[in-house]
Amino acid sequence: MSELKHDNWVGTTYGNWWMHKWLIRFLKVINVRLLYLFAFVFIVPPTMIVNSKARKVIYRFYRKRFGYGRFKSCCMTYKNHCAFSQVVIDKFAMYAGKKFKIAIDGYDQFLLLSEQTSGFVQLSSHIGNYEIAGYSLVAKTKRFNALVFGGEKESVMANRSKMFKDNNIRMIPMMADMSHLFVIDQALSDGEILSMPADRVLGSQKSFSIDFLGAKAKFPQGPFLLAAMRNVPMLFVSVMKRAATKYHISVRKIECNVTGSTRIKAENLADQYVRLLEETVRKHPAQWYNYFDFWAN
Repeated sequence: MSELKHDNWVGTTYGNWWMHKWLIRFLKVINVRLLYLFAFVFIVPPTMIVNSKARKVIYRFYRKRFGYGRFKSCCMTYKNHCAFSQVVIDKFAMYAGKKFKIAIDGYDQFLLLSEQTSGFVQLSSHIGNYEIAGYSLVAKTKRFNALVFGGEKESVMANRSKMFKDNNIRMIPMMADMSHLFVIDQALSDGEILSMPADRVLGSQKSFSIDFLGAKAKFPQGPFLLAAMRNVPMLFVSVMKRAATKYHISVRKIECNVTGSTRIKAENLADQYVRLLEETVRKHPAQWYNYFDFWAN
């Protein structure tokens, strides 16, 4: 599972380097389904008890945003935690060399943009298992720059680097001094791909307030202002788990369909992103992993 940091949930993978090392060794020789079952019975229940904040937030998510009754909301809260445990296990299973069957819709959109000289922005969300996109959406002619949480455990970052080394992927940690902004700006200037999350407002980030699942929610302005200022294309990418060893990747283009100032264009892009995000969450409500108070009410 992940730990909670600050009021806005920023996940770091639980455990230290030796725990991660032994988990990877363990996954080399056992079926992931066995570890799923172990997590469902022995890890998820105590985690839900100890981490009451995340449990309450996701319970309210199902009660208020989907209108489920108390019993169904409780069941969905448990199912959500189980689904998240699978994502974490799958991440380490990939580090251990396990293979997953991955179907991709819209890959032609990704390849078409990767063949152009200009860069583009690929937006992620805290749903499904986006990390798998880094192993599947590969551009032969462009470097892929992934903006990641700067406080992640060193062992996880090392394993990611090992997995990404043959896919021309560079990880850009988000830094407190905001130095990562210069790196991502340069990446787009060089015609590269920039991947970044667009569904969390961290710290003092400016935000757009947009209707999402029946109520106003805040979304960071940064990714959309960047794309609007540089006039670069945007993609919405989701990676959803379909079965124990199967994932489905969906790639959809976000296009500005208004004229006006940079802010107006950015807000239009943000609104389109939110519509695609809402559509995806409604189809896969158990795979929503934003464990903080996303809505004001």
